[in-house]
Amino acid sequence: MTSWSLSPIELELLEDRSPEQEPGFLRLRRRVLRSRYADGTLSAPYTYDSVDRRATDAVVIALHSEGRVVIRSSLRPPVAFRTELAVPELGDLSPVLWELPAGLVEADESGEDGLRACAARETLEETGFVVAPERFRPLGRPVYLSPGVIAERLYYFAAEVDEAERGVPAEDGSPVEARAEIRLVPFQEALEGPIGDAKSEVGIARLMREMERAR
Repeated sequence: MTSWSLSPIELELLEDRSPEQEPGFLRLRRRVLRSRYADGTLSAPYTYDSVDRRATDAVVIALHSEGRVVIRSSLRPPVAFRTELAVPELGDLSPVLWELPAGLVEADESGEDGLRACAARETLEETGFVVAPERFRPLGRPVYLSPGVIAERLYYFAAEVDEAERGVPAEDGSPVEARAEIRLVPFQEALEGPIGDAKSEVGIARLMREMERAR
């Protein structure tokens, strides 16, 4: 059997060199660190850049109805500016992506009850479905989205909905969420379709596995 244990590495903060910056959605953090290994030895000091934000974690919501999953369009401006970067330009560069509904966890939404409340709030805001918090079930373990850059952790939840009961998305008032399109798509079609968002692909795959086990 594979051993999943890891040798611990402790981080020592030697200096915080984070630049002064105006308030915004993200904040650049620049720290001088040193690693302390299990045998007591120390690494050389090194500078490490990361970002953080006021609300760090997020819920990802797999809503489903009769073998279909709810996806919505999301505007992702960074994709539109990939041409400014030294990266391969392959495929579509539209900043509008198909994704599972998701949203940031607020400070007062702690514990599993708080996460379910967040899922209910974001479901109404992004899709127009009214789902009680207790109807959401965890969908696998939480994961980090991009731990080399941000400490954001994603919590997956699933809930069954009735397409006939979908209302108007409340939205958050920002242009980024305005005029989103909502669709219910068969599981396999959604997984094999044009979704270019990693968290959504993980959520759809988890939902499909759950439904297969329930048969």
